Amino acid sequence: MGALARVDEGDDPALVVDTLGGRMHVRWDQDAAATPHGQLVFFAEFLGATGVFDRWVSQCPLAYRSGNAPDKRDVLGTLMMGMLAGHRRYAHITALRGDAVAAQALGMNKVVSEDALRRALERIDEAASTAWMRPALMHSVREALDKPWVLDIDASIKPLYGRQEGAELGYNPTKPKRPSHVLHTFWVGNLRLVLDVQVSSGKQHTSVHAKAALGRLLDELGDKRPALVRGDSGYGNEGILLELEGRNQPYLLRLRQTANVQRLVARQFERQDWSRVDNQGCQMVQDHLQLHGWSKKRRVVIVRQRIRGGIARERRVDGKQLRLDLAGPSVHEGDRLWEYAVMVTDVAYPIEAIGQLYRDRADCENGFDELKNQWGMSGFTTQDINRCQTTARTCALVYNWWSWYCRAANPSARMEAITSRPLLLAAVGKAANHAGQTTLYLTPMHGKASILKSLIANIRAALQHVRLTAEQFKTTDPWAVLMRYVSERIAPTIAPFRPPDALPATG
Repeated sequence: MGALARVDEGDDPALVVDTLGGRMHVRWDQDAAATPHGQLVFFAEFLGATGVFDRWVSQCPLAYRSGNAPDKRDVLGTLMMGMLAGHRRYAHITALRGDAVAAQALGMNKVVSEDALRRALERIDEAASTAWMRPALMHSVREALDKPWVLDIDASIKPLYGRQEGAELGYNPTKPKRPSHVLHTFWVGNLRLVLDVQVSSGKQHTSVHAKAALGRLLDELGDKRPALVRGDSGYGNEGILLELEGRNQPYLLRLRQTANVQRLVARQFERQDWSRVDNQGCQMVQDHLQLHGWSKKRRVVIVRQRIRGGIARERRVDGKQLRLDLAGPSVHEGDRLWEYAVMVTDVAYPIEAIGQLYRDRADCENGFDELKNQWGMSGFTTQDINRCQTTARTCALVYNWWSWYCRAANPSARMEAITSRPLLLAAVGKAANHAGQTTLYLTPMHGKASILKSLIANIRAALQHVRLTAEQFKTTDPWAVLMRYVSERIAPTIAPFRPPDALPATG
């Protein structure tokens, strides 16, 4: 089995392969115009009808003096193709070089090499990149922010393995001795869309870098500011609190488990007025406290949940062998064990609402994980931090576009990349040219291929609405039309943030 023999057939020899299922004659067809991402043509139509890709390319500050340099459309199209394919490294771009079909659909001349892509992005300085990418991200989301919404902010660690700029030792819970960058992501909670992402040195404290970025973002949002800013423990400090309070921006931020916070928790656990256990097994208590370093007292809410089983401690023996110590029944049958979180807030919502808002953040954690692990936002690493910043924002932008595309296809469900790419992107496509017309023959391999035509029909119906509206109102932004169209259809499936009317923020 598996033996190979060669059979001469003129200029086109075939390989005779004895497979587990029988003998097959195999020929290489390297001249065929084919693609493994055949359904990219529909996404290309989506980008074309809404104008967002052309807009992004035209505003790109990349410029060359040499006439032999690659076109910036080829550069940006290559980067987007890599991200759509789930790549994380520049070296993976090589796998796309033979895909002339996808390149044609995006209006490209060719897929550029990984070196050409690196050099092109290096030519865009930090200020120019920021002035180009931040408005593009805002444009991809802003029109959908007409209802109350939650801004989630998150700091996640990007471990590094080379001599990158800003690769410094800092807080790194998974790899404590590994230099890193920090990704600060500003996220539209219910819609799972990215407003901005900032890359900073691993040594730089979260609040130092994020404070100015957060303030600038809130100012740019204007009348579309969020009803609530919600953040993890990297943002619950005096600097961020004063920044938000100075703008009368309601917030709910988790506090770090510092020694002072732990002492607070210990005192509060002695109280007898904890709320009744809710349907998720949580209890809450609140107080107005002034922690060390705070300029005033603030409302603090503690959420606790009893741990009833499944406790294990991970450790390494001699620094190498991983060992898992499982807690026996005696641990659970004796003293009570609690998992707890401490939040600071300036809103007067009922304590039950605070607890639910805290738990709702779990959904955005899934989104952050998708961006890093399925979209490569923590990849495409270079020695200079500026290119890392540009690719992180590009990843967020492509992710936003694709999210709207998937929602146009199926308004009733929100699909992650691991689900949507095989369904809506992958298909064997072979192009044939005849009489000046290109025909693309698609062969989907997905087990649910039977529903593809209806999903594509939904997308094309959305685009037809965009075209008709844009034709009727010449000054209308096609992308804004698309967002409103899709938002109306996904509204029944997404519960908007509804702050209690009778309990406004205390400011």
